Amino acid sequence: MARVLLTCGEPAGIGPELAPLALASGVDVVWMGDPRHLPAGTAFTTVAAPSDPVPSGHLPVLVHDFAAPATPGRPDPANARGVVEVIARAVQLAMAREVAAITTAPISKQALKEGAGFAFPGHTEYLAHLAGDVPVAMMLASTTVTPACRVVPATIHIPLADVPTALTADVLEQAIRLTHAALIRDFGIPAPRIAVSGLNPHAGEGGTMGRQEVDMIAPLIARLRDEGMHLSGPLPGDTMFHAPARATYDAAVCAYHDQALIPIKTLDFAGGVNVTLGLPFIRTSPDHGTAFDIAGKGLADPSSTLAALRMAHDMARTAA
Repeated sequence: MARVLLTCGEPAGIGPELAPLALASGVDVVWMGDPRHLPAGTAFTTVAAPSDPVPSGHLPVLVHDFAAPATPGRPDPANARGVVEVIARAVQLAMAREVAAITTAPISKQALKEGAGFAFPGHTEYLAHLAGDVPVAMMLASTTVTPACRVVPATIHIPLADVPTALTADVLEQAIRLTHAALIRDFGIPAPRIAVSGLNPHAGEGGTMGRQEVDMIAPLIARLRDEGMHLSGPLPGDTMFHAPARATYDAAVCAYHDQALIPIKTLDFAGGVNVTLGLPFIRTSPDHGTAFDIAGKGLADPSSTLAALRMAHDMARTAA
C-alpha cells in the first residue's frame, strides 16, 4: 500500500517536532514540508515521489520550500502561503492515489488568515473545496477506549445560540448519511448502527422542553429507517456515552459541537482522532492544535498524531 502523507502544518507549532516521531507509528509515512523546520538531528531523506525508498530509520521527506525558517511559538506570516500550498499539494497526491491517505498536522487559522488571506473556517472546509466542494462532516473517533466512541456533530463551529436554527432536517440528514457511508467504506461495518441525539435536555421530554425532537428529528429518523438504516433516537445527550450505551451503536450523530466533543475528549483525550467524512480520499488529523506555548520544548505528546496515522492506514486498507 502507498504511504500515508503527513503534512507539516504550522511550522512554528508542534507539527515539525512530531514528524520524526511518526516513524514510531509503525505506518509507512512520508512527510511534506521544509526540512529546515524539522528538529535538529532528524534523520531524513528527501524523495522525489511519495513512495521512493529511504534508508531504515529515516523520515522520507517531500520537500516544499517555505519563505522563511521557523521559530517555535512565533508564527511568521511569510510562511502562511507555504502551509496552504502543502495542503493543496497533498490533496493532489491523494486524488491521484499516489498516497494512501493524508494525515494533517495542526494549522493556525489566524496565522493563515493574516499571512495568506485564508478564507476558509479551517482545514476541513478547505479540503472539501479542493475535492470539488463536496459535502463533508467531522468525526472524532477514539482509539484507546472500549467500546469505541465515534461522534459526528451535525453543526460545528457556530455560536450555541445559532444551533436551533442551523439544525435543519437537511443538515441532520446529511450528517447521518455521511456517517453511514463512512462506517461502511472506511471502517468496514456493513450494517452500521447510528445513534442520533436530541437537541434539548431529555431529548425534549415529549415536547415540554422543546419541539425539535418531535417535529423534526423523530420524523427524519423514521424516514431513514424506512430506507433500511439502523438508527436509534432521538436520545438524551446525557445518557448516550457510558460504556453500555456505546455498545449499542457504532457512531453517534449529535446536534452540536460540545454535545459530541465533550464526551470523546473526556473518554480519550490523547487518543482521539479527527476524521473528515465525505471526501474522495482518507483524511485524519490529531485532535489538538498547534500548541504554540510548548512548541520547541520537547513537551508535545505524540499520541494523537500516531493514532491519526494508524487510523488513516487502517481506513485506507479497509477502503481499498
